[in-house]
Amino acid sequence: MIRVDAWWLAVQRLDTRVGTEAALARVVYVFGQAHPHHAYLFANRRANRMKVLVHDGIGVWLVARRLKVGKLTWSNGAASTLTLSGAQFDALVLGLPWQRVGEAGIVRVI
Repeated sequence: MIRVDAWWLAVQRLDTRVGTEAALARVVYVFGQAHPHHAYLFANRRANRMKVLVHDGIGVWLVARRLKVGKLTWSNGAASTLTLSGAQFDALVLGLPWQRVGEAGIVRVI
């Protein structure tokens, strides 16, 4: 498995047809740099597809996730990027409201 120490969510949408080089260029543009063992998440305009770019210290991995039904719960906040916990990432990938998951996996009211 690839080790991931931090999850970063980009609020700005990404054309999910892009490949590894274009996704890495977007990570550097949005986040300033790509840190080893960090994952960078982007969604498409319709929020039914997500791309995750992971820098493993040697190279980069690009994976895609598509929801056949429903939409990803994405942030529309004022910040351009957000940090997620592992539990929040798990909820996001499943299409659940990740903003309600606390650091210990406890659901809280927003």
